[in-house]
Amino acid sequence: MKLPRQQVSVLEAASADEAKTMDELAAATDLEPETVTGAAFELEERGLLELTETAETSVALTDEGETYAAEGLPEVRLYEAAVDAGATDDAVQMGQVIGASGLEGNEVDVALSNYARKGYGEIDSGELTADADADPSEDAEAAALDALAGDADAAGLDADVLDQLERRGLVDVTERTVRSARLTETGVTELMAGVETTGEVGQLTPEMLSSRAWEDADFAEYNVEADAEDLHGGTTHLLRQTAEEVKDVLVGMGFSEMEGPHVDADFWINDALFMPQDHPARTHWDRFAVAEPDGIQELPEDLVDRVEDAHRNGVGPDGDGYHSPWSEDFSRSLALRGHTTNLSMRYLSGEQIGDLEPPERYFSVEKVYRNDTLDSTHLLEFFQIEGWVMAEDLSVRDLMGTFTEFYSHFGIEDIEFKPHYNPYTEPSFELFGRHPRTGEVIEIGNSGIFRPEVLEPLGVECDVMAWGLALERLLMLVSGFEDIRDVHGTLVDLDFLRNAEVVY
Repeated sequence: MKLPRQQVSVLEAASADEAKTMDELAAATDLEPETVTGAAFELEERGLLELTETAETSVALTDEGETYAAEGLPEVRLYEAAVDAGATDDAVQMGQVIGASGLEGNEVDVALSNYARKGYGEIDSGELTADADADPSEDAEAAALDALAGDADAAGLDADVLDQLERRGLVDVTERTVRSARLTETGVTELMAGVETTGEVGQLTPEMLSSRAWEDADFAEYNVEADAEDLHGGTTHLLRQTAEEVKDVLVGMGFSEMEGPHVDADFWINDALFMPQDHPARTHWDRFAVAEPDGIQELPEDLVDRVEDAHRNGVGPDGDGYHSPWSEDFSRSLALRGHTTNLSMRYLSGEQIGDLEPPERYFSVEKVYRNDTLDSTHLLEFFQIEGWVMAEDLSVRDLMGTFTEFYSHFGIEDIEFKPHYNPYTEPSFELFGRHPRTGEVIEIGNSGIFRPEVLEPLGVECDVMAWGLALERLLMLVSGFEDIRDVHGTLVDLDFLRNAEVVY
């Protein structure tokens, strides 16, 4: 029998008594593992080798995992600092506990993300409590990190714990297929009879082309089933893909896109929206205020006066206003926008692009910032789908019909509506959708028709229906992921981001 040189080398290195892996055969033949694998497939087709496959999993600590194995998990360190600060008895300021814990930078986010999840305590409105019954020594994730740091066999660790550590980026779990080869009876027979090496060519060279030697060469066949290295190239983030598709849908429905600042005056973020200045959502617990600069000077004075009058006295013969404190300094103070309605106020007032005449339709898909408690559906920053329609004689039916059409483009047909209260819209309602995997009904947006107290100071003389929808929760309904942290921040699920598709 005549065989190419690589196949002869592999055949002679194989054994009928024990299976040898591709790596072992590569070491014995001084060939590359990929070359050995290709030769083994060819020999299997000839009936000379028998190949078997097994899945092998290896687990290794990442740099971050090694740090936490040595210094302790951030949430454990936060809990220990909370206990020392007396948080088992009374709530303690979160900043005080973070300072005492020694956590810095990204470690703070990691600690806050996992503190309540593990039952160490609760975080609410900037205060932190600690559960006296919690026991960090029983933390399964910390124990697994310690075991891996000590070179323990990952096979003895809980699979769910390893999965969580991988999602947190603390371990790298590598799965690979290990192929082994053993001589068949036919292979042994052919070896005993003698196997010759052919002059088969595996690569076409410039010299072969120039000399025309390729015309008489015997070329080896390519094996398209041979192992190849996994390469993960850059790609557009799943959220960005979804945002772009939302934009396409809304543009197709006749909307134009708004643009505006992430840091804005409280006047545009809340005052113009008829949100009272003493509303709980406007306290330092719920907004991210900007210290420098301490305010904005360029506000339209006549509009500020009209908005202040609406807050103090209301509008129309039955208006009454809030009878709450009003401070122009507060109006001029800067903050990260908690919603993108600051863009709507700028456009509806005519300050952004000039006066608008009905009918008009505008939208934005932009990031907003809120001091929320971190959980599976809330983060400190997320994307909001803002939109509004200016036209005569609008009704709730128009608003519900707009949502029905919009969500139908993403295959969502079971939207539910529930009446709701907003200071700035009447009537108002929330939107809910059903999660495709868990069946849980989750809130996906808020909407309504702007009150006269919003529109009259802006100079708008017709109806405006408006909404704010959550992009991440739309993606939940489309893709089926259950935790917003799978697509945001340090705990993202890279496999999900690489493989999930947005269909619309």
